[in-house]
Amino acid sequence: MVSKKRHRRLRVENNMLSGLNSNSLAQRPAPTRSSLLSQGNRKRDRAGKQKALIQAALRLFATKGYETTTTREIAAAAGCAEGLIHRYFKGKAGLLPALVEYQMSEELIEMRHRPLTAGGLEEEFLQLVDWEIEYLWKNRDFLRVFISRALVDPAINDVMNRAVLSSRTRAVVECLKRHRQCAALPAEELEVLAQSVGMFGMVFGFMRPMVLGHDRIRAKKMANTLASILVRGLHRPHAD
Repeated sequence: MVSKKRHRRLRVENNMLSGLNSNSLAQRPAPTRSSLLSQGNRKRDRAGKQKALIQAALRLFATKGYETTTTREIAAAAGCAEGLIHRYFKGKAGLLPALVEYQMSEELIEMRHRPLTAGGLEEEFLQLVDWEIEYLWKNRDFLRVFISRALVDPAINDVMNRAVLSSRTRAVVECLKRHRQCAALPAEELEVLAQSVGMFGMVFGFMRPMVLGHDRIRAKKMANTLASILVRGLHRPHAD
């Protein structure tokens, strides 16, 4: 008898709780336009702070070195709270992969929005090589940080394979596939040709002028000559 009363009481209590929950859900106000705008502003604010921290980290890593730069210095240079570095990137080590991905996304955006003035394959290929050389020279501070850390940090190598080799190669492949000679190439050969653009940029846009101290104009001319020799080997009698 007691057990039955207890079961009935529990059912009543559950029904009451269900009713309260339903009422509370029904009474919960729908999100207003101002609250939705506030959420959007917070997201933009977070993205802006992340970008500021990444850019500040790049400047300091390039001038002071990665090891001697502190998170306090990065936060101060970015005008942000130091705790945000740990919240967004899980510490200074997390800034490096984020920095690489940010830099590569910027490169892809610029590459896709470059003026399309090329007529044939050779002109397109030379323009891509020339653009890559100039871009890497412009971002030489990033490369100084990136290369030195990639030698000792496996996480940077993973990002490099994903962001640099894969994403950039796909973008270059899309540019080259517009031409008949490249559209007829096996996928593996087309990928190698696309990766050679980055190799030209690294050797003649960074290594020779920055590391070896070679004249930039001469290095660029040498790159153009080698790129022309390479791409001319793709021409066929029926090619455009």
